[in-house]
Amino acid sequence: MPARRLLLFVLFTASGFAGLIYESLWSHYLKLFLGHAAYAQTLVLALFMGGMAVGAWLVSRRTSRSRNLLRGYAYVEALVGLSAIFFHDVFLQATGAAYDIWLPQAGHEVVAHAIKWSLAALLILPQSILLGMTFPLMTGGLLRRHPERPGEAIALLYFTNSLGAAAGVLAGGFLFVWKLGLPGSMQLAGWINLALALAVWLLAPGRDPLPAPPATDASKDRGGGAMVPVLLLVALFTGAASFIYEIAWIRMLSLVLGASTHSFELMLSAFILGLALGGLWIRFRIDRLRRPLVFLAVVQVLMGLLALSTLVVYDALFDVMQEIVRGLARTDPGYVMFLAASHGIALAVMLPATFCAGMTLPLITYTLLREGHGEASIGRVYAANTLGSIAGVAFAAQIGMPWIGVHGLMVTGAAIDVGLGLLLLWYGGARWPLPTACAASAAFTVLAMTAAPDIYKMSSGVFRRGDLFRPGEVDIVYYRDGRTTSVAMLRFGDDLSLRTNGKSDGAINMNDDGPRIADEMTMVLTAALPLAHKPDATAAAIIGIGTGLTTHTMAALETMERVETIEIEPFMAEASRLFAPRNANAFADPKSVIVFDDARTRFSTGNRKYDVIVSEPSNPWVSGVSSLFTREFYQHVKRYLKDGGVLTQWFQLYEITPTLVASVMTALGEAFEDYAIYAANDGDLLIVAGDDPRVFRQPLADVFVSPGLTVELRRVHIDRIGDIELRRIGGKAVMAPFFATFEAPANSDFHPYLDLRAARHRFMQSSARELTQIGQDGVPVVDLIENRAIERRAPSFVGEDYLRAVDLARRGAYAHAFLTTETPPVPRAIPMQLQKDLELLRLRGIDCHDTERFDIWRQSAYQVAKLVNSTLSPAEAGAVWKRVAAAPCYARLDDLDRDWFRLYTAIGTRDTATMAEVAPRLLERVPDLLSSQVQYLLTAGLAGLVAQGELDAGVRLWNAHATAASRASIDLNLRLLFGQLAAAGKTETVSPVR
Repeated sequence: MPARRLLLFVLFTASGFAGLIYESLWSHYLKLFLGHAAYAQTLVLALFMGGMAVGAWLVSRRTSRSRNLLRGYAYVEALVGLSAIFFHDVFLQATGAAYDIWLPQAGHEVVAHAIKWSLAALLILPQSILLGMTFPLMTGGLLRRHPERPGEAIALLYFTNSLGAAAGVLAGGFLFVWKLGLPGSMQLAGWINLALALAVWLLAPGRDPLPAPPATDASKDRGGGAMVPVLLLVALFTGAASFIYEIAWIRMLSLVLGASTHSFELMLSAFILGLALGGLWIRFRIDRLRRPLVFLAVVQVLMGLLALSTLVVYDALFDVMQEIVRGLARTDPGYVMFLAASHGIALAVMLPATFCAGMTLPLITYTLLREGHGEASIGRVYAANTLGSIAGVAFAAQIGMPWIGVHGLMVTGAAIDVGLGLLLLWYGGARWPLPTACAASAAFTVLAMTAAPDIYKMSSGVFRRGDLFRPGEVDIVYYRDGRTTSVAMLRFGDDLSLRTNGKSDGAINMNDDGPRIADEMTMVLTAALPLAHKPDATAAAIIGIGTGLTTHTMAALETMERVETIEIEPFMAEASRLFAPRNANAFADPKSVIVFDDARTRFSTGNRKYDVIVSEPSNPWVSGVSSLFTREFYQHVKRYLKDGGVLTQWFQLYEITPTLVASVMTALGEAFEDYAIYAANDGDLLIVAGDDPRVFRQPLADVFVSPGLTVELRRVHIDRIGDIELRRIGGKAVMAPFFATFEAPANSDFHPYLDLRAARHRFMQSSARELTQIGQDGVPVVDLIENRAIERRAPSFVGEDYLRAVDLARRGAYAHAFLTTETPPVPRAIPMQLQKDLELLRLRGIDCHDTERFDIWRQSAYQVAKLVNSTLSPAEAGAVWKRVAAAPCYARLDDLDRDWFRLYTAIGTRDTATMAEVAPRLLERVPDLLSSQVQYLLTAGLAGLVAQGELDAGVRLWNAHATAASRASIDLNLRLLFGQLAAAGKTETVSPVR
């Protein structure tokens, strides 16, 4: 192969590489503007592929007039590159003008939607048209200059371009966006196009040779005059079938691999790689085919049957994934192996049929060229195939998936391909067409009737923990394949669990007398908590219906006038009805309105403002969901809050890390003036954010004055306002510097820090549950630093099922009663070690028995102090230590021992001056401290100094003892205090947190 010809193939590989980066990035950008609803996703793809079709069609009409097709190709690549370099800035300016000027003035939702769709088209349609020109121009230019073996050249161009595209998908998702973000990746692809343009320009001087004359040997295929429309129809319908397969396969594989962004990238790469390998294989054979139409017919039939047969192997893939998940270590190398195995599974499903699909366009194009229809047929075939792809996507995503499900889609796609193959067998004059047709039809019928997916396995979420459900273990009471997700309702005894793509999105115990589920507490609190901050709310919007319990609870407030629930997937609402009567208000109360739309789209076109907006989406590792946790989303939401309004954001603490939580909290903090963080349970955070600081400085309103809310709250073991106040972790002034110590960038639409990392930590089963325990390990650091005048009201201690803080508070109350009353209470679920510590402290520290053995009970006093000082009010804790200090034996303690008790008393009563004095002294005087004791004393000393504003002294104390404290690891309380020092500009001399 001549070097110049080979170099053109290499350059076209790079063109495919950049082209798929564009498709991915444009889709991401426009989904941010249009929303993640299914119609928006379809529109994005339609704009991209429609532009490609227009570009190919335009070239097909004008190639005969061009004297140098390769330089025309260079011009096109240069224009694409330049548009990519400036795309991000243009996007920001255009969408900003839409949000600020055009959409608010639209006056009607239909007009607003028309504005958004038109702007979306203007943003990517010109570049899409240019990309559609590249293949016909490169193919025509190469064939003019190297007319030998035209079939091989066409097939090799398909192969190289598709191979580059498959690599571009992986490089874009796993490398470029990770390192450069969306803007940087877009610009990098633009520079690749500019480099391509220059290289091709230099390789193509002068004029092209005249096009090679058409082949004159008679074709054995009949009907030459009708060949063009027939083959263009074949190109169109096989394109439709291929994209029907793709939509169905992606949904099927999402249930095996998980619906994360990286899983989608692996699936798309596998799909394109199959096309590339098919083009490579046919390259060595296409010029020797005597009857290309008959060969194409066989390929079409085989492709349909192979695609349908994937339903047969699909069931076994769940068992394979179960072994993978259970067999791999939850480590970084394990995650790499999980991704590799996931790619292998995607290839096992897609490769056989896409291998055949990769042959079809080279065969169709070569046949038309061989029959003398000229180089214009290159663009026509490409345009017809692309238009068919648009039709396939539109049908599969909008009509086929919700009407006939994945099984019906696979049968439909296979029927198209098998039907095309049988038509071509007849048209191409194949021998034995009737027996062949009967055999193919029989095979199709058997596969279509016997191969059906197992909905039990499809509902299991095997990719998370390796679980697989089978009949008898669980009842499936609802299953539908929706436009955006597959929705299932599973019954486990009295529990109903709502699942999307195999992942639980909420569960409720339907037995009123049965144990409550953590999800119920979270969903009820998600509604009640913002109302405690904003008791005069009359209008609320809830993003995501889930079980409908949040909507039901919000609507229970008698003064609420409108509760608008925004849900993308209609089948979610349909399934949610099965939770009745537990969520009756969501569907029966006139104030509840359910809107099927994307949140950004609904807010921007609905032209409403709310007192409360609740963002309760799915887990952020699910593709597209992380965009509801970004700085730009929070800034967008602010537009639709009334003055003094609040946003409530749910966020998981399981399958996540503190660093990822910090990224989201940094984004939220950049958008809102203030926020307060609460723990619904040990696995779920609830953040209330707003721009009016007064909302966060006043006591929570007692929502129990509302009979409707009282019923819902007490049903989930939240009996009084103190139970809600107990869940408060901290406000922005304390928590924002703490999150800054993790050095995570704010999660952004254009630098998706969370989306790129969340799936990895889902696999590794990471946890950030320790965030709910800040201030619970002996020193109430948040209370000390915030120094809030608001006194927390007493909790009821009944909701300890899923929250450690409630259980600790109950133990603290028991300790207070045990140590301050004459008749100790009867222990209830008190750990044996705590009971022993309390008995020793009372026996020797209060009743003064055997006091000379102080070394034995001092450790008990230390453990009791950590409990009572973290859980009791200053008055209650002070009463405990006052009782100890009043004992006769207290006077017999030496100075060092009394310093310990002085410190306990100071912490309990929030005497920060004494804490700042005594804790450093103990650090210096006590030999052989354990690392945990160093952390305790350092925390107490720093908390006292920071609370008093003595930051320079805090820096000195930190530098003197942080190394000893970190022999284990710096705990979150110390990290929080370090954040206070760093936020005050003391980082020059402070040792880094490890």
